[in-house]
Amino acid sequence: MADLNKIVEEISGLSLLEAAELVKMLEEKLGVTAAAPMAMAAMPMAAAGAAAAAAPAEEKTEFNVILKAAGEKKIEVIKAVRQIITNLGLKEAKELVDSAPQPVLQGVSKDAAADAKAKLEAAGATVAVE
Repeated sequence: MADLNKIVEEISGLSLLEAAELVKMLEEKLGVTAAAPMAMAAMPMAAAGAAAAAAPAEEKTEFNVILKAAGEKKIEVIKAVRQIITNLGLKEAKELVDSAPQPVLQGVSKDAAADAKAKLEAAGATVAVE
């Protein structure tokens, strides 16, 4: 059995480039990938940060439509909110518009968020999609 403490000491003495090369060699030899930055906990934090930066960013699938301000055409914005959220009454839609910034839609698809944003902006509102 290998002396694990000795291996840890040797790995911690490697430069960042040497550690990256070691990871590549282990991946090829063992047929695996080191996807998580915590896979080699003995490596310095700089190496873990570099591994995290190299991971591809996930594409966002859920969006929130935030009403930032009603603008000058408040009645038109209230009508647009009622078109987007069909189960809101006039009073609830007015309260939502008056209390801006407020989320209008949460966890919707990109197309639904873009459609809602277009309707609200056409009515004169300031909108953000997050």
